[in-house]
Amino acid sequence: MALTRITIWRTITSSASIAPLLGARGFRSDAALDAIAKAREEKVPNMVLYNYPSFSGAFSSLFAHLFHSRLKLPCLILPFSSVVPFRVEDFYVEGLERCYLLDFLGPKGFADKLLQRSMCEVIAFDHRKSVSSQIPSPEDFPQNLSLHVDPEKSSSRAVYSYFSEKFADVISHDNKEVVTSLLNSEDQGRVETILQYIEDIDLRKWRSPDSRAFSVGLGEWRSKLNCSTNHYMFEQLLGINSAELIAKGNVKISSCQNAASKLLDKVFKVHLGRGFYGECLGVRADGNSNLSGEIGKQLSVKSAAAGLRPIGAVIYMQRNNLKMCLRSTDSATDTSEIAKVFLAANIMILGTYTHILCCERSKKL
Repeated sequence: MALTRITIWRTITSSASIAPLLGARGFRSDAALDAIAKAREEKVPNMVLYNYPSFSGAFSSLFAHLFHSRLKLPCLILPFSSVVPFRVEDFYVEGLERCYLLDFLGPKGFADKLLQRSMCEVIAFDHRKSVSSQIPSPEDFPQNLSLHVDPEKSSSRAVYSYFSEKFADVISHDNKEVVTSLLNSEDQGRVETILQYIEDIDLRKWRSPDSRAFSVGLGEWRSKLNCSTNHYMFEQLLGINSAELIAKGNVKISSCQNAASKLLDKVFKVHLGRGFYGECLGVRADGNSNLSGEIGKQLSVKSAAAGLRPIGAVIYMQRNNLKMCLRSTDSATDTSEIAKVFLAANIMILGTYTHILCCERSKKL
């Protein structure tokens, strides 16, 4: 499949003079805006924005950081959150030559407006099929936009290949032989293994039997993916060991399974949409909403064995609202369709119709 070339990049910081400006707050904070203002004063030519809190985005920013820091190229790196997004006008930096968007294309029209306002080159990486609608038609495709979108390759792997090749080209051109690869031999094998697991998860392939445990073990790192507030993020990412994460993940999964199984002797039949969407097994899990995924998975199997729909309904109180989470281990069952229709739904529990204020969409297991 031919890849459409468009330029968009993500935020990564490699300039030591800029990093200290990023204070305890993140995203579009005063500290972040001050960092951009400083970059404007110093006419920093490179800016990297990375998807937060995405592991693919964070590792992409790591590779951008290594590329710019090893070649001593000034660069400002920032996390881009859809919750508190930056505005295009924030990035008017005189002398800005290129902006990288890593693992995202930004809000609709963001890249186009950035191109028009700053006149810089925009290089973007994404792997989500949903972004296809944001790709300009050939006749409207800007020359200074480079888009790398491949649904069969995670953004982090694409960015790693991109900066590795670019680094090798620069080194070869300058006849420098001291460092020939973006990652040193001590880190390369470990990081590439992590990228394989991240891709397996991002693309929902789940080819490796250890991917689920890796995903669970990696979860504790999500709060550390903001380079604005965690100034050691890049060093920490380089030090991650996949074997240790898998071991932690397996322990946590086993603990959740044991805790969830203790609730399964209190199951009851649930009529979804007054039976319009069939019946499945459900359980009350008040105080155990953190186990909803594992409980739902086990319930799904038990429900199918009982001749009901292969769905597990986990019901619990949260902030005075009764919530229901639907989970299924059957790939042919799309519980999100039920959740869309019954965001506020009446279901029958133990012969009595009960009003559910929130029906949560399931995650693919």
